[in-house]
Amino acid sequence: MSALRTYLFAFLTALTAALGAVPLGAQSQRDIAQSSEPFVYEVDQLENGGGAGTPLELDTPMGLVETFMAAGEARDWTRASAALDFANLDGTDASRREVTAALYDLLERSVAIDWAVLPDRPDAVDTETSSKDPMAGTPRRSITLAEIEMDGRSVPIRIARVQAPGGEPVWVFSRQTVANVPALYETYGPTRFEKALPPFLREQAFWTLAWWEVIALPLILIVAAFAAFFTYLGIRRFRSRFQHDDTIHGVLRAVHLPAVLLAFAGTFALVRETFFRLSGPVKDLLDPLQLVLIIAAVLGIGLSIIEAMFEIATDKRTDALEDPDNGNDRDYYTKLSAIRRIVTALVMLAAVGFLLVASDVSSTLGFSILASAGVLGLVLVFAGRKLLGDIMSSVQIAFAQTARIGDAVQYEGQWCYVEKIGFTHLRLRTWDERRVIAPLSDFTNKSFENWTKRDASLMMHVELELDNRSDVEKLRGPFREFVEQDEDVVDPDDAICEVVGQNAQAMVVRFMARSSDPKCGWKMHCRLRERMLAVAAGLDAAASNEPAPAFLPREREVRMDLAGKDESE
Repeated sequence: MSALRTYLFAFLTALTAALGAVPLGAQSQRDIAQSSEPFVYEVDQLENGGGAGTPLELDTPMGLVETFMAAGEARDWTRASAALDFANLDGTDASRREVTAALYDLLERSVAIDWAVLPDRPDAVDTETSSKDPMAGTPRRSITLAEIEMDGRSVPIRIARVQAPGGEPVWVFSRQTVANVPALYETYGPTRFEKALPPFLREQAFWTLAWWEVIALPLILIVAAFAAFFTYLGIRRFRSRFQHDDTIHGVLRAVHLPAVLLAFAGTFALVRETFFRLSGPVKDLLDPLQLVLIIAAVLGIGLSIIEAMFEIATDKRTDALEDPDNGNDRDYYTKLSAIRRIVTALVMLAAVGFLLVASDVSSTLGFSILASAGVLGLVLVFAGRKLLGDIMSSVQIAFAQTARIGDAVQYEGQWCYVEKIGFTHLRLRTWDERRVIAPLSDFTNKSFENWTKRDASLMMHVELELDNRSDVEKLRGPFREFVEQDEDVVDPDDAICEVVGQNAQAMVVRFMARSSDPKCGWKMHCRLRERMLAVAAGLDAAASNEPAPAFLPREREVRMDLAGKDESE
């Protein structure tokens, strides 16, 4: 029985080992190439140049690009032409040398070669990349060095590993890339102005900049600065022809700075495209910056015109908006202001999206810059939480209509009119024509008084401190005469005269009357105070021995000598 058990255990062990060997063998076949044939493009014939001298190193991608650039720097176009496949391009040896020189110029001027992506292996296996990369450990027969925009599309510059019958595999610039070189050079090559420069100015100074580029870049900035300066003077002189309250003057004032910025960026771009074509890395840095300035200027002009027209419309209707019976217009302009802010935000987001797409940030500046800016972006987002909260508060106020343009509000003890609802702040106009800039968060997080939310009429009150011996009944008659005769009191029956407080020195008498709106109410309030003070002073005794009646409050002192004399008597 024990022998049977031993044989059964040995059989199961062998079976388990056999089943486990099947996936291991399959995995081994998948991970290790069984064929020794190279991964290449097989061509009928390889038409590349070459000649006397040290041949180029065409065994690896890095060797190809490195020796090609070295031969181009030495102006040995015959030797450098060995790196190009001319199968799709007919011509003589002289024309091939011209194409070779043009390709070298494109790589030198318009492309920033990333040497880190060029493997120094014949099979182009990238041994430096992460294991998560789907191409990790995979041989390649084509590598894209760069992409250049032409006619609205990206044209790649590629190198390929090819093999002719009976020949060895070599790395060369692909035949399609070579066929595209003349058209690319026509677009990105030197202008007629550059070709007319002396040879020493076209020599490389540092980085990828030639001497003429080092001199030209400050000149371009100076020309653009002059254009911006003259634009500023021209707009200012044109503005001086109009009155400050004219519509044209307001629009010109709004677009003044954006137009100056557009003149600077537009002149900078025009001069660059017409006379100077800067080299690759510098071009990659300047193109997005130039595009940002142009988009910002155009966006600023458009938004400034919209803002100016809205400001002009509301400023000219200030009195009408403050009219207590004009609540519909206040609702309309407040909602229009909210819609304007929403449209502004959407336009700005669209402009940013267009900028990201048009500038092709991923290929010009590189994802490494975006990654390094990620931390800064998080910091800016964290710091901008209050700004985003204020923007949402502005939309909330506009649609909830807790404060409308033209409403009379009491903010921090001040009587104000809402003059403008911006993205982050409200502009309030006080009764004495001062402007108070208040954060929007205060109007959503704190309570405030809106005197014209539903009914513009307002109960105004005047409080006077009078002597405790005052006969209040004698004040009610003159008060009743005032409320019945004053034109700003809308309902005399609501008028009240009552004692609301008292202390050892005086009592507090309140006079209340309703006015049609806060502006009329303030004037009525002042007249009522003057009238009742005059009445109280007229009723008060003027003798020094304090006879009755007494209306105005007194400061009292006790004479102890008189008190003792009275007791002795």
